[in-house]
Amino acid sequence: MDIHAFPEKSDISIGISSCLLGERVRYDTGHKQHSYICHTLGNFFTFRPFCPEMAIGLGTPRETIRLVNIEGETRAVGTKTAEHDVTQALRENGEAQAHWQRELYGYILKKDSPSCGMERVKVYKKNTPEKVGVGLYAEALLKNNPLLPVEEEGRLGDAVLRENFIKRVYSYRSWRSLVDSGVSMKKLTDFHSAYKYSLLSHNQNETRKLGSFLAEAHTLKLEEVVARYSETFMAILKRKASKRNHVNVLQHLQGFLKTDLDKADRQELGEAISEYRLGRLPLIVPIVLLRHHFRRHPKPFVDRCTYLNPHPGELMLLNTL
Repeated sequence: MDIHAFPEKSDISIGISSCLLGERVRYDTGHKQHSYICHTLGNFFTFRPFCPEMAIGLGTPRETIRLVNIEGETRAVGTKTAEHDVTQALRENGEAQAHWQRELYGYILKKDSPSCGMERVKVYKKNTPEKVGVGLYAEALLKNNPLLPVEEEGRLGDAVLRENFIKRVYSYRSWRSLVDSGVSMKKLTDFHSAYKYSLLSHNQNETRKLGSFLAEAHTLKLEEVVARYSETFMAILKRKASKRNHVNVLQHLQGFLKTDLDKADRQELGEAISEYRLGRLPLIVPIVLLRHHFRRHPKPFVDRCTYLNPHPGELMLLNTL
């Protein structure tokens, strides 16, 4: 398995709320086509659209629904017709999609939707809304696929969250490829070695704990090790990478070159990392310099790492971090 070879578009299937692709499935016969998703991510991923409200037969146009707290239970009912209760239909339909959701490597949901919203969906109690809910279809999706990278289209406007989601998609695809190829402790150790610096940029303490767990896992059953590793691996990547952690990783990688670079190159690289730390340069600048120097002075350990190439460069995700 070559974790540095990015899969073809057809090999990365992403679930998505149908309206975000321009399908006219909204209550008012409209859509919420998202330009970045359609015209940029669409070049790298194959989308699997799904609208749970259409799937349960609501049709379009239709009465809107909302989440309501009724005696401590969250239910989906009509905004005009309280007796129009589709709670059970949405939940059962969400469970029924588990077979194809397992084939996905990520999912993009429509924010604020009583069926698809991932978080902070309005839940009404005596006509007073609180943003504390999760869409009923999204709830089933998240429960049945705890490792799956899931994001809302609204949050993709944030450069850090956008990069985080796409990195998780490619990382999850890499993890699934490892599992499909047949996991062994050696393969798992090599995988962790390749992702170590990427993980460190997200959370250093948890990454060190995960490394220690692997080093001492020889007494455990392989299935237990794999299950625990996958859960922790994806949980660490879900945390937002911080500038401080990125600087720490960049400086660590810089250390591999200390005997290879002349004074001018060392100074240039150090200044680029410092300027990134101060917010004067984007992350891509020290990354490009490190790539350049490691091409001239190859280091087998660094060559195996994913940190310097976490996703296709054409996406330009590091240019805005």
